[in-house]
Amino acid sequence: MDLNLIDHAKLEATWAYLTQFAVSQGLNCLAALTILIIGWWVSARAARAVRQTLQHTHVDDTLRPMLASIVQWVIRVLTVVLVLSQFGVQTASIIAMLGAAGLAIGLALQGTLQNIAAGIMLVLLRPFRVGQYIDAQGVAGTVRETGLFMTELQTFDGVCLRVPNGKIWGSPIMNYSENPTRRMDMEVTVTFDSPIQAGLDALAAMLDSEKRLLPQPKREVMVVRYTERGVTLNARYWTSNDDFWSVQFALYARLKATVEGAGCRIAVPVQEGRVPDLEEAETAEAGHGEGYRGRAPGSGRPN
Repeated sequence: MDLNLIDHAKLEATWAYLTQFAVSQGLNCLAALTILIIGWWVSARAARAVRQTLQHTHVDDTLRPMLASIVQWVIRVLTVVLVLSQFGVQTASIIAMLGAAGLAIGLALQGTLQNIAAGIMLVLLRPFRVGQYIDAQGVAGTVRETGLFMTELQTFDGVCLRVPNGKIWGSPIMNYSENPTRRMDMEVTVTFDSPIQAGLDALAAMLDSEKRLLPQPKREVMVVRYTERGVTLNARYWTSNDDFWSVQFALYARLKATVEGAGCRIAVPVQEGRVPDLEEAETAEAGHGEGYRGRAPGSGRPN
């Protein structure tokens, strides 16, 4: 009887302990979930606030998304630390755990970390800015945003292109919008019998009639090379970056008529095709016909 009472008391004590532990851990889980949700919400709001605040400052447009991302991830890391502390994890243990996790993640995500480092270097050195048109080994477009992991571009035909920062940082970057002026060389090849000087004068008059060209450096017209097809003439001019494409399209539309109006003929590439089997068959047929024409009527052999 006494043993039954003792066992019953032990069961009640165990049940009370388990109940208390479940309640306390449930409250901890609820508090941790609440902290996690609030931390993620605060990080998003803080990043948005940083972006809006920086829009009214002199901070470069390329740097704003990076700063907002850094603020967002710092708050998220602090949120995770607070969540772990709800379960009794000590700060030293958290730091050690984060260090081990960082090492493991660094080994597993070398490419991602490389993109982060490349993004930081792109923001610090700034080889391009938001709104500029770049080309990095075939990756071309207008820069819209440089983030921690990727750079967002808009291609010439309006397509959104997101490129890892490491690919851009590891490539030669051609920035077409950095300088205020650009040079253009328009080449046309005319036949050898064309009046070369008349063609050069016509090209010079065509450039002089375009008011959007820059007076300095001065425009130039010249003969640049002799090819198998003819003589190549070159019209060189400078224009502002904003007028580059419109001027180029306008002059190309007038180029053919200008050259032909000066008495020059544009050299057109000509290719000659030969079919050996057909030529041999025609030759054999011609020879066979001549052999028949050389035979006398009724004879079995030619004369």
